[in-house]
Amino acid sequence: MKDISESIDRIDLRILDCMQKNGRISNLKLAEAVALSPTAVLARVQRLTKEGYILGYEARLNPLKLGAGMLVFASIH
Repeated sequence: MKDISESIDRIDLRILDCMQKNGRISNLKLAEAVALSPTAVLARVQRLTKEGYILGYEARLNPLKLGAGMLVFASIH
């Protein structure tokens, strides 16, 4: 298994940090946040997705708005 430092650099880590804080961040805002061009950021995000660092995107739901005291999602493999 290769070391994470061999796979991604500090800019990739900053991209992942920004995306984890705001999964809906626009490519332009993300590029500004990490001081790269939008084209370079898009290429990095696509590579990080292809390599499995980004698994997907999801919405966090408000259980109170849905009338549920507790909302549970379970997956059995």
